[in-house]
Amino acid sequence: MQLFYKPGACSMAAHIILNEAGAEHRLEKVDTDKGVTETGLTYRDVNPRGYVPALRLDDGDVITENAAVLQFLGDRFADLALVPVAGTIDRVRLQEVLSFLSSELHIAFGPFFSGGEMPEEKKQATTDRLTRKIAQFDGMMPDDAPFVLGDRFSVADAYAFVILNWSNFIGLPLSPWPKLEAYMARIAARPAVQQTLQQEGLAA
Repeated sequence: MQLFYKPGACSMAAHIILNEAGAEHRLEKVDTDKGVTETGLTYRDVNPRGYVPALRLDDGDVITENAAVLQFLGDRFADLALVPVAGTIDRVRLQEVLSFLSSELHIAFGPFFSGGEMPEEKKQATTDRLTRKIAQFDGMMPDDAPFVLGDRFSVADAYAFVILNWSNFIGLPLSPWPKLEAYMARIAARPAVQQTLQQEGLAA
């Protein structure tokens, strides 16, 4: 498998899962601004929408969209129980979380990475919206279990970690949500997460 990624972007979730599984894979870094990969490929020939991740399988098929990539990997490495079994209510709960992460929390961070300065009034409104979404995710976290779906680490935790880690880049502390602070520390301590951060140049 070949993962097309951008350091620190949402593609890092799939990278974490590949490392969790110890799966043989190749990494291809993408400059999404220029639309080219590190080996000179025109990235829109891989993913016509131009963003990461994209996962190219050994037969040449390409999977895009983070929720789809993560569920594919979870099913591929079923022995790790990174996704609940398809057709169960637990799998629906996973899809609920992935949908919220991609359509709400991920999107709420987007304006901070647009490349331009925001007027102060807009920045405050954008920050207020983001903090509401973070609070909503905090409310989704169980009080008596270490991971968002309960006692087992899942692909949703990999994705949530990547998104919430963006708070470090925009200077937004997670201290108002101590449960999330503890959650982030717990995920960050996983060897596969540390390995991924190092490989993407985000840790010493």
